[in-house]
Parts: sequence; structure tokens; C-alpha cells
Amino acid sequence: MTYREAYEQGRRLLTERGIEEAGTDARLLLEYVCHTDYQTLYTQGERMLDELQEENYVNYLKRRADRIPLQYLTHTQSFMGLDFYVNEHTLIPRPDTEILVEEVMRYGQDGMAILDLCTGSGCILLSLLRYSNGCIGVGTDLSKEALAVAEGNARSLGFEESMKRGELLFLQGDLYDALSGASSGISNAALGCKLSGALEKETPAFDVIVSNPPYIRSEVISTLMPEVKEHEPRLALDGGDDGLAFYRRIIDGAPAHVKRESALFFEVGADQGDAVKELMLQAGYRDVRIVKDYAGLDRVVCGVRIAG
Repeated sequence: MTYREAYEQGRRLLTERGIEEAGTDARLLLEYVCHTDYQTLYTQGERMLDELQEENYVNYLKRRADRIPLQYLTHTQSFMGLDFYVNEHTLIPRPDTEILVEEVMRYGQDGMAILDLCTGSGCILLSLLRYSNGCIGVGTDLSKEALAVAEGNARSLGFEESMKRGELLFLQGDLYDALSGASSGISNAALGCKLSGALEKETPAFDVIVSNPPYIRSEVISTLMPEVKEHEPRLALDGGDDGLAFYRRIIDGAPAHVKRESALFFEVGADQGDAVKELMLQAGYRDVRIVKDYAGLDRVVCGVRIAG
């Protein structure tokens, strides 16, 4: 079978099974199996696949036809120009979440301490650290499997020394519970004065809290695409009855873990901007903004709070 014939076979199969981006997925799976690139289909379409490549390609096509997400098959997703490993224990990073990162970067300054709650693959925190200077960060997640993915991504992106120096930590626990006693794991040299008055609480003081928390209403999950409801971790999707459970908890717990002046950044569902903005205003945040995505939908809510 030639390379082009294999692609056409894959495209037809995925189209028949209702895969929306059938052609793209068929091509990407073929490139993954054959270790080729985008140009191969157009410049070397008559090259022959060997027996093992054909077998592997057919197997991957069948799994994709069963609605296993492409990224869980190739274990790769690009985000902010970086390649992240993903698996069934983490959400697949979406382009919309890049808007969240970009908003933090607009606010941020070099040398800040960042807390990423519900870090998952670590894509938000690691992107922020990659595109800043002297910043340090902590990512927390309830899933130890997700944290293993985040740590692996940190190493592959060159943050191993930062982890050794305690300038980058991934901690397991339910939101802020993961920080209990965590200050001993973050080097004083790295944090410097950032610990400020929080030292007596044995928790670091952060300049920024950022989160893409679970925000889908529980009753809605069953209506999602099969790729999402059947394969992405429900732990990272379910935001409770109204989808706002995690926003309330994060907002309520923030004052105990931030400096006197701090900022809070959320990704939100398309119909949640006003509700999350109101929660932040009630908690004393000012300059609260709703940022829309490229489709004109609410995507980020952010604001600044000054204690006292």
C-alpha cells in the first residue's frame, strides 16, 4: 500500500464514522506511525508502507474511529508553541486556553510567584514560566497521575534544574490543601521576600493565581462529544450543579495564599463570564474584566485584589 493510498483509506474510514476532521486526523496518524511530516503526503505519496506500518496505522484508525481523541493516540498537543505530552489522565490543552495564558502574561512581571490550581498537564504554568524571566511556580492537582504528566512535561521542556532548586513544584491535593506545609519545599533563595507574612502560615505568598478549573455543569456532561465525555477525565470536567463550585472555592481560599496585592485569572465557560465576575466583585476584586475568545464568547475573567 502506498502512503497516499493509506491516507485515503484512513480518511474514508474516519469520515464514515462521523469524525469531523477526518482528513486531518488520518494524515496526522499516518505521520505519527511513519515518523513523517506534513509534506510527505504531497511529495512522497507513492512511497510504500512496510507491513508493520500498515498494521499500526489500521489499529490507530480503529481506535480513532471509536472516538478516542487523536491527542491520546499520539500523546502530543501543541500549546503556546510548545509540545506537551498528554494522556487520559489530563485534559487536552485547547487553543482557547492560550487566551488565559496571554492575559496573565499581560499582567505579569518578571520574578513573580505563580500558583496554578488544577494544573493537569502543566501547560498553563509551564508556558508562563517559559515566556517570562525569574518567575517561579507551583502547580496543584488532585490527580497524582496528572501531576506525573506535568512533571514529565517540565523535564522535557528544560525545567529539571528549576525543579531541583525548588523554583517549580507540582503538589498533589485538593486546590489549596496541596500547599499545606509546602513552603519547606520551595527554596527561600528562589522566593526571597515573596514569602512575606505568609511564612507563619507555612504557605507561600503568590502574586498570581491562575486556574482552568472544572466548570461544566454535572447534568451537561452526558451531552458532550464522545471524545470528551467518554475519554477525558471527569474529575477535570465536572464543576458541580451550576458549574461554579470550583470558582467559589478558589475565590474564597485565595486571600490566605497571596501577597497584599495579587491577581486572579480564570478560564470560564461561554455562559459563565458574568457569574464569575460577580463572584470576584463580591470578594473585593477590582478592575474585573471578561475577556472573549476569537469566537466572541466569554473565555477569561480576571481581576486584582488588595488586602485590607
